[in-house]
Amino acid sequence: MNSELWPDLTLAPWEDTRDTVHMWTQIVGKVRLALEPRLNHWWGITLYVSVRGLTTGLIHAGEVGIEIEFDFIEHVLRLRTTDGRLRRVALEPRSVASFYEATMTALEELGVRVRILARPVEIPEAIPFAEDVRHSSYDSEAMHRYWLALLRIDRVMRAFRARFVGKASPVHFFWGGFDLATTRFSGRPAPPHPGGVPNCADWVMQEAYSHEVSSCGFWPAGSEEGSFYSYAYPEPEGFRSWPVVPDSGRYDADLGEFVLPYRTVRTASDPDAVLLAFLQSTYEAAAERAGWDRAALERH
Repeated sequence: MNSELWPDLTLAPWEDTRDTVHMWTQIVGKVRLALEPRLNHWWGITLYVSVRGLTTGLIHAGEVGIEIEFDFIEHVLRLRTTDGRLRRVALEPRSVASFYEATMTALEELGVRVRILARPVEIPEAIPFAEDVRHSSYDSEAMHRYWLALLRIDRVMRAFRARFVGKASPVHFFWGGFDLATTRFSGRPAPPHPGGVPNCADWVMQEAYSHEVSSCGFWPAGSEEGSFYSYAYPEPEGFRSWPVVPDSGRYDADLGEFVLPYRTVRTASDPDAVLLAFLQSTYEAAAERAGWDRAALERH
């Protein structure tokens, strides 16, 4: 039953697809970035897990509203407006350049005029979207399985988020890193982030980490089927040596965060409980070592 609910995500067969769709989500995410008011910590630019894939939610674009959704059931990018118009862009083996042209054309046809920084961020080699013919893979079955996994992860992460009554982000999908995440805040300011993320201005990271955080999420990389992660910024003394559960969770010094293989969760007798235990114990590492006011911030 677990193998059906928590699908196998072995990366090797679909890694090229992951990299292509990563660039596609950056294009759509940058459209939301260009049209939405700026929210603290970049909460206003993300995507969200939806009943069919990943969505921007409602974006206000002048007199019309638009929603853009990656549908991983029918494998189409669906652009819908509040006045009832619709455009589709096929999700199929096609280059980033082709997807970019088709998406921008669809927006123009819907009367949504938008200019974006038309190159990717947070990756070492930022090929402009209009020139990227290197990434062109699309495995529809793999993307469907990935979305099914995101559904399960989103459910558990929402339950974890509900335990916290302090400031906390939604469970949302950051297209820069291609990860699903949620973040808790102590309420205290943090020292300026050092930046250094490839093809991303340092001030972007400084806005994201302006206040002390404990953040967790899922990233389809780092292990054979992807990895759950949890980190603190700034990292308090003793954080990395804190005992976490399950035993297969560990601190990765290169990444600066705790990691847990997706496979460990998928193959557990109770995947939800294992993931919740990892999220809770790594949060406690941050909150205890940094002296958060847990009595005021947590729901008991």
